Amino acid sequence: MISYIEAIPAFSDNYIWVLRKNDSVVVVDPGDSEAVESYLEKKNLKLKAILITHHHFDHTGGIIKLNEKWNPEVYGPKGGHIQGIKRELSEKSIIKILDTEFVIFETPGHTLDHIAYYSKDINSLFCGDTLFSGGCGRLFEGTPLQMFNSLNKFSCLPSETKVFCTHEYTLSNLKFALEVEPDNDVLKNYYKKVNTLRESNKISLPSSIDLENKINPFLRTSVDRIRENAENYTKQANLNPVEVLAAIREWKDNF
Repeated sequence: MISYIEAIPAFSDNYIWVLRKNDSVVVVDPGDSEAVESYLEKKNLKLKAILITHHHFDHTGGIIKLNEKWNPEVYGPKGGHIQGIKRELSEKSIIKILDTEFVIFETPGHTLDHIAYYSKDINSLFCGDTLFSGGCGRLFEGTPLQMFNSLNKFSCLPSETKVFCTHEYTLSNLKFALEVEPDNDVLKNYYKKVNTLRESNKISLPSSIDLENKINPFLRTSVDRIRENAENYTKQANLNPVEVLAAIREWKDNF
């Protein structure tokens, strides 16, 4: 079973997650092949599989070169639109890699093809750009309803589930979350913790489902204070939870 997970920094704020068992590894969303190759060479590891969450180039750009050298299994969304994918996945697909089982969720919203990988074996969720710590992905292709339903799949997971998203957006997300829900004491304390980590250039991830359910406004759209502030932002009354998500996503886009 996978026993170790580590992040490879890439570009300005991406993380390529490395899942390791002995000297074999799986990488998640390798947008930068050179960063992965450098990591594998330094630690004398072998690439066995690649997991892709969606088609954006900062998540897929390294597939071809890594495939040429290592010939790993390459898993990703269905549709045939991502070059290098060898096995296309859909809702409730189950895969087993390095003696670790993953179930697939289709999570449209950020993009229409987005999927996520959840493993009960290692209590971990690899959610790409759907869920961030303190936030969610921009709606480039999907609708607020799609994102709402995708996030609900995550919020119902076991509370101890670790959340591995692929960008270091946590601090900026929390600044916005405090605007939306300024009286949330758990959120205030988490902001202080993350601010200290980032001042030392330390990674803020992974988060957990338990924490996100307590501090992430996009998972808390039924909370009265968040709904009231969304209504103040939109100048509309009686917003339902999906409309609240749409409102605070637009608010965040312009924050």
